[in-house]
Amino acid sequence: MIIGIPKEIKNHEYRAGLTPASVKELTQRHHKVIVQEGIGQGIGYSNQDYRDAGATLVASAEEVFKQATLIIKVKEPLASERALLTKEHILFTYLHLAPDKAQAQDLVNSGATCIAYETITSDSGQLPLLTPMSEVAGRMSIQAGAYCLEKSHGGAGILLAGVPGVAPANVTIIGGGIVGSNAARMAVGLGANVTVLDTNLTLLRQLNHTFGSAINVVHSNTATLTEYVLNADLVVGSVLIPGAAAPKLVTQEMITNMKAGSVVVDVAIDQGGCFATSKATTHQDPTYIVDNVVHYCVANMPGAVARTATQALNNATLPYVLTLAAKGWKKALSEDTHFRNGLNVCSGHITHKAVAESLGYEHVNAETLL
Repeated sequence: MIIGIPKEIKNHEYRAGLTPASVKELTQRHHKVIVQEGIGQGIGYSNQDYRDAGATLVASAEEVFKQATLIIKVKEPLASERALLTKEHILFTYLHLAPDKAQAQDLVNSGATCIAYETITSDSGQLPLLTPMSEVAGRMSIQAGAYCLEKSHGGAGILLAGVPGVAPANVTIIGGGIVGSNAARMAVGLGANVTVLDTNLTLLRQLNHTFGSAINVVHSNTATLTEYVLNADLVVGSVLIPGAAAPKLVTQEMITNMKAGSVVVDVAIDQGGCFATSKATTHQDPTYIVDNVVHYCVANMPGAVARTATQALNNATLPYVLTLAAKGWKKALSEDTHFRNGLNVCSGHITHKAVAESLGYEHVNAETLL
């Protein structure tokens, strides 16, 4: 198969769909890999590194799409990239379609086969290709929040850890999954007073077993969510419903009543965000203020640590890329229910139920297209 890796064009996005090591795994199996020049510039890999791995370099994304059948990316295709897709293409990347009707419509119109990293499942019920970026984003959320709490960045001028004689900051984490548990780990390490809220009692017990008395674990309902959001200096939103738009758990009223100079970090912004006041931002202009509350809602947080994030992502995605290249998408997805759950758009149809419901499309079962 011919595999293409275009350079990411989203604002301050330096990650690459494949590293040279991943390219070598493909070329050793006699697949042809087309790579856009400069793809590794932001993560410490040269064009020569890709050539040495067996890739063919081309000057433009247009040439990548023209030559390749399987397109490997990191972030969802922007409008200029979507215009290059045809019904012959297989697109394998993060899509996050639920809050992005324009992208969904373009993908439907293209006729391409579009497989989303974030909805592939596993036997354990996890999302194996979302997990590595959730780990990165969870850890970064505390880093970003601590930065935003500084007075010069709009915050209240609070140090997360406090100092002897001064209390540490209160950090509230909404959702105790991969993002939330990694955020908790970082916040505890910095010495903050940490509370994690979730509706899943089994998950809360696991967090309690892991962290012990280092964090508070609280069952989430309207009363407890309101209490801990209003008491927080930093709130991290890490709620996920696979494929669907994130629920707006924190209301405008809660934001209005938060302490002046407090900070919210919405890690769920790729799926529309879980704060009523959230809107996607970029690394170039990451924050804005609503009712004296600093909002950090960067939609590609791991792009800021692109080398770490690319390597972590490739560790997870490469086995799936190898399978697609060896078997083709129909055979690969027919043989693996969990892989099939990643199919979001195919032959002009929305094939993931949660995505279809979020966008108001008719859902077409993936099996009927195989």
